[in-house]
Amino acid sequence: MFWFLWTVVLVCALWAALSLLPAGADAHMPLPYLIALVPLLWVPTIAVAVTAIVMREWGLLCGAIAAGLLSQMHEAGYWTNYSLNRSILQLVQRSSTPSKTPAHRQPTTAELLATIRETRRETDITARETANDVLSERTSAAATINVMTLNCRYGRADAKSIVAMVLSRNITVLALQELTHELVQDLNDNGLDLLLPYHQLGEDRSDQDNGGFNGIWIRVDPQSSEQSSVSIDAADVPSITIPVDATRDITFASAHPKSPMRGTHAWSAGIMGLKDLAAVQSNAEHGNRDITVILGDLNSSMAHPSFRALLKSGFIDANISVSQGAQRTFPSWLPWPRIVLDHVIATTGVTFTDVKSTVIEHTDHLALTATLTIR
Repeated sequence: MFWFLWTVVLVCALWAALSLLPAGADAHMPLPYLIALVPLLWVPTIAVAVTAIVMREWGLLCGAIAAGLLSQMHEAGYWTNYSLNRSILQLVQRSSTPSKTPAHRQPTTAELLATIRETRRETDITARETANDVLSERTSAAATINVMTLNCRYGRADAKSIVAMVLSRNITVLALQELTHELVQDLNDNGLDLLLPYHQLGEDRSDQDNGGFNGIWIRVDPQSSEQSSVSIDAADVPSITIPVDATRDITFASAHPKSPMRGTHAWSAGIMGLKDLAAVQSNAEHGNRDITVILGDLNSSMAHPSFRALLKSGFIDANISVSQGAQRTFPSWLPWPRIVLDHVIATTGVTFTDVKSTVIEHTDHLALTATLTIR
């Protein structure tokens, strides 16, 4: 029993150490999957630790604690600076406009969709005019923008649930992955084109798309858009750019690198290839930089060296930034264990608050929403 427990500790320690490999070294099967499970190794190490206390084996206890801490090395960022970020969140919430919906009851999907239909019947303002009204509110130097990303599972995600979420969370930018043309039409039939009238879709290429193409929607009239803003061996990365002020722009991109099962090298290269979007030019006169925000199912977590290499290129992860606990997004059908696969990341110039994951019907990922404030 004693040596068996030490074997468990050693296996857990070596397993956790896989997350410390150099970037790109994780591009070998089955490393991406083993590394994804590293944050869950606290379960066997705690079991060993409790057994060691009962057995009064203090050396074994120390070994189990060390292995457990190693497995949680990259999880610590989800909790640090909690008090500071909590204060920021409360400040933003106090300064925001109160919702017309009573605080004690959230609107149902049917009520939200009825609101869209009522708006269509009673107003003679076009979607473009409505978006232009919002433009003045959303593109100032202190703009606050609500964003959302979701993997739609081969286009099976429930369109009504997506539109209801956009309406209830006041989403300004929506990024979707694994889309089909049928789902896009269903979204429009349920009012998405009224709420977010501007969009950019990636090309529908079954030979490269991993489950479907990507798309991005926005409430305001963009100054430019691209079908694919960066070249990676996966689905196109569509992007939309809007002005922040006289000197800066902000670009939103919807990304979905290939999963490891479609090739570990393409998986790693796709994740790290997104760092090209961080190569924005600084404004020497004003000292400002354009901002890039990537939203999507990046098929990786903080435990993966390839993903950490992407962050080191100049991105901040919203989930890490708010430090209020990991918002895990896969799989949707299990309350536990879940892992972090979906992300909202941005270059410097924004502050994140209110990062949440929410179930959307008929897809295997949770939606991830966040509020970003442009500094």
